[in-house]
Amino acid sequence: MPTPDRKGASTLDFSKLSALAFEDADAIRFPGLHLSWQALKAVEGTTAVLNAANEVAVGAFLSGRLRFDHIHAVNLATLDAVSPSNPDSLQALMDLDHRARGAAEHVAHRLAA
Repeated sequence: MPTPDRKGASTLDFSKLSALAFEDADAIRFPGLHLSWQALKAVEGTTAVLNAANEVAVGAFLSGRLRFDHIHAVNLATLDAVSPSNPDSLQALMDLDHRARGAAEHVAHRLAA
């Protein structure tokens, strides 16, 4: 995937910053962040399902097939549709990824219609 062209954006120089302040993340504005934390605490394999769903959803958005605000819906629906069975081998993980991508494609197609 090519690197985005960020015209007018300069490189961030941390040595010139006096201080950084972080606030609690807004779960309403950024539901994907909260979903990621939930996936980390869930059954092994859940993060693989979420990752696959998010890659499909973002790809559909970038290609113009899906609205930005539907990305989270694809992720949620995919997590509901695919049971993350604790993948104990690379092949099991690849199978889980394949199932998640198929489910995410189905949801993205349905939402795009």
